[in-house]
Amino acid sequence: MMRCSIPDLPEDIWRHIHSLLPLRDAARAACLSRALLHSWRCHPNLTLSRDMLIGSKAHACDGNFSDIIDRILRNHSGCLKVLKLDLDGISCRYLDSWLAIAVTPGIEELILIPFRCKYSLPCSFLSDGVRNSIRYLELGFCTFRPTAELGHLRSLTSLHLRTVRIRGDELECVLSNSLALEQLVLIDCKEIVCLNIPELQQLSYLKVFGCRRLRVIESKAPNLSSFFLTGNIPKVSLGETLQMKNLTLYRSNVVCYARAELSCTMPNLETLVLRSGEEVVNTPMLPSKFLYLKHLSIHLTSGLSFSPSYDYFSLVSFLDASPSLETLILDVSQDRMEHESVFGDSSHFRQMTEHRHRCLKSVKISGFSSAKSLVELTCYILNNAVSLECLSLNTVYGFRCSDKGCKGCHPISQGILEEAPRAAMAIRAYIEDKVPSTVKLTVLGPCSECHGRPDGLHNKV
Repeated sequence: MMRCSIPDLPEDIWRHIHSLLPLRDAARAACLSRALLHSWRCHPNLTLSRDMLIGSKAHACDGNFSDIIDRILRNHSGCLKVLKLDLDGISCRYLDSWLAIAVTPGIEELILIPFRCKYSLPCSFLSDGVRNSIRYLELGFCTFRPTAELGHLRSLTSLHLRTVRIRGDELECVLSNSLALEQLVLIDCKEIVCLNIPELQQLSYLKVFGCRRLRVIESKAPNLSSFFLTGNIPKVSLGETLQMKNLTLYRSNVVCYARAELSCTMPNLETLVLRSGEEVVNTPMLPSKFLYLKHLSIHLTSGLSFSPSYDYFSLVSFLDASPSLETLILDVSQDRMEHESVFGDSSHFRQMTEHRHRCLKSVKISGFSSAKSLVELTCYILNNAVSLECLSLNTVYGFRCSDKGCKGCHPISQGILEEAPRAAMAIRAYIEDKVPSTVKLTVLGPCSECHGRPDGLHNKV
C-alpha cells in the first residue's frame, strides 16, 4: 500500500482538507509544511478575533492584535468566501484598508463587529462584484449610511444589524435593493423610527429587538412566516398574515392581546411565544380558535411580583382555543408571591365545561407557587389532557448547576426561597394524587448546593 507524504498529494486535495479544519487548527497546520502554508494563504474562510488570535493573552496590546490581522489579510491570496472580523476594542484606522483587501467579488458572508470603536462603514465596500456574490451580511456597533445609489444586492438573503446607526430611510434603500432577502434582524438600532419593508417576496423571517425609538412597522412582504418583536410599538401593519407560522411578542398585556386578536389575524400560527411583565386584565374566553397551534410559551415575569389580581386559571382560554396544542411552557417567576394561596381557601376548585385535549403531551411550569389559581390550572390540565406524557413543576427558575456548561444555579431571591416549600406542599396536597400512572411528574426545587449562597455558585468543576 503506497503512503503519500504531504508534497505528493495534489494541491487541490490539500486545499480541500485544509479548508475543513477549524481556523485555529488550520493556522497551526500551516506551520508544518510549505504545501499547507500555501493552502493557509488561500484559506476561503477567515474568523479573526482577539480570542482566536491571541487566546488568553489579555495583556496583548491592540497594536500587536492589529498587526497580526494586517499580516494575515495582506498575505492572503485567492478569494475569501467567509470573513468574520470581531474587533473588540482595537483601533479602526486599519479597517478601510482591510475591507479593500478582503472584501472582493466572490465573498459570500461578511460579519463585521468593530466593538467599542466609532467606525463608519463606507458604502464603497459594496462594489458591483461584491453585491453580486454576498449572501449574508452582519454588521455591529458601527455607522452605516447607504444611499439610493447603492445598487442591487442580488444574492443577499440575510441581513443582521446590531447596534448600528442607520435611519429608517437608509435601511429602506438597502431593502429595496435586496429582492432575494429571506431574513432581516434588527437589534438595538436606535435611529430607526419608522421601518418600511417593501414587497420582498422571499422575506420569511423578521426580528426586531430593542429598537427603542421605533414607532411604526409597515411591511408589504407577503410571505412573512416568522416574526419576533419586543416593545409596545404603536403601529404594526404586516399586511397579509395568513402565512405567519411562528410569532414571538414581548410587551405588556400581550397575553390578553394575543388571545383577543391573533386567532383572527394569524389563524395559521403553529408556534407562539408571549412574554409580559404586566397583565391588567385576565385572559378572556372567546369562541375563536388557534386550530394549528402546536407550541405555546407564556412568560408572565416581573422584577418583583406579578399582579395578585391576575387569574392564572384564565389561561385555560388558550388551551380551549388550541385543539392541536402539543407543548405548553409557562413561566410565572416572581420574587414575591402575592396571589391568594391555595392554603388560604381550598374549599372550592373551579371547573370548566369538560374539554378533552387529545394532543397535549408536555407541560412545563417554572416559578410554580402555592397560588390557588395556578394550582387550579394545573389540576385542569391533569383532568383534561388525556394524552399528557410529562408534567414538570419547578418551584424556582433559570439555569441549574446540572445543566451543561453551568458552574452554578441561577440566583434566586429570598422570597422565592421562602415560597418554594409552600409550593412543594401544594404539589403534594393537591396535584400528586391526580397524576395518572402514564404521566411522568418532575418536581424541581431549590438546589441544596447553590441556593444557600447569594451568588448561586458552588465549586462545580
